[in-house]
Amino acid sequence: MGKEPFYFKSYEKVVGVAHDVRELLRETRRLSVEDRACVEYHLREGHITQWLEYSGERELARELKDAKDVDSAIRILEAHLLVANLPPATSYISR
Repeated sequence: MGKEPFYFKSYEKVVGVAHDVRELLRETRRLSVEDRACVEYHLREGHITQWLEYSGERELARELKDAKDVDSAIRILEAHLLVANLPPATSYISR
């Protein structure tokens, strides 16, 4: 059985899903444009860091606890992927 994905919820509606750190970055970028308050809520309440700890990404969870806003969270996620030598998720461009 695989690990549970992270569900970005806005007013009980799922607006994004991430199965790993790359997808978390992609969805965070997308939602920073489409539903910024959703990402801010999950950051503030510690939901993202709890999921990262559950997923075995404890170091990233500790780093993300210091994120004061969505843009900071995106920078931390991008830096983590660069250090891990993984290509960052494709940028989201609003159309």
